[in-house]
Parts: sequence; C-alpha cells; structure tokens
Amino acid sequence: MSKRIAVRSVAVAVVAVVLSAGVLAFAGAQKPGAKNRFGKWKMDSESPAPQSNIMTYEPFGDGGMKVTVTTVNAQGQARDWGYETLFDGVFRPVRNQDGNETAVEFIDDFSTRIQNKTKGRVTQIVINTLSKDLKTINNEYVRLDDEGKIRAVTHAVYRKIE
Repeated sequence: MSKRIAVRSVAVAVVAVVLSAGVLAFAGAQKPGAKNRFGKWKMDSESPAPQSNIMTYEPFGDGGMKVTVTTVNAQGQARDWGYETLFDGVFRPVRNQDGNETAVEFIDDFSTRIQNKTKGRVTQIVINTLSKDLKTINNEYVRLDDEGKIRAVTHAVYRKIE
C-alpha cells in the first residue's frame, strides 16, 4: 500500500469516527425520559365538559422540554401557562404566572421532581411518573405551608392523547 493511500485511509477513518461521535452526541442530547413524554396528555377528571386540563410536552433547547398546560373551566374559559426546563434543577420563570418559577430534575428515566416556587418560596413539589407502557403520567402534588411542612397531597392521572 502506498503512503498516499494509507494517509487517505487514516483520514477517512478519522472523519468517520468524528461524524459518528457527533451523531451519537446529538442522539444522546435528549434524555430518554423526556422524549417519551413528548405529545399531549389529558388529565382524567369527573368534571363535566367543557372542563379539561391538557399538558403538552415538546422538545426545547439542548435536551430540554417545553411544557404548556391548557385548562378550560366550567364556563368554557381557556387559560394556559407553562415553562421550559433543561432538567438541571434550575428555577426558571413560569409563563403567564407572574412571580412563579419551576425547577425540574430527573429522578430516573420515568420520574421527575418538579419544584414550584411562588414569590421565592417553594410551595409545591410534584413527582411526575411516566408509566412503563408510556401511556399514562401520574402526578403526586405535595403542597407545602409557609414553614415548608406538608399541608396536602393530591394525585392526578394524565393519559396520552397524541
């Protein structure tokens, strides 16, 4: 093999490795637990129509997620709010909720811990758990009083609709 062919072969191999690494890095940028949540999820409720609560999860930034919650009350009035997260536990503002911030981090590929702050104080912790079949999300809402003690715990189930 000539020196020229050997150099060309090594160069091609290096380019292939670099490109492969870039593709793998890009593919791995989105956390598996985030990708499995993308779509629309409707909360189970016994409230009569038009009342509803729908969470929409979309990709955001480098491995993050944009969350939008749209609610409709008994009078048919819609309201939406949401936030963006990079799953790094950093508090970020909540859209359409002045003074509120949210921080999200993964517990494992199926569960996240969401902390909600109002005017600088953590008022709620949500454990958001995706089912193994990827069809439901269970939320445990832990509400805290001014001293940080648990004052209420509630539960909601969301089913994937899109």
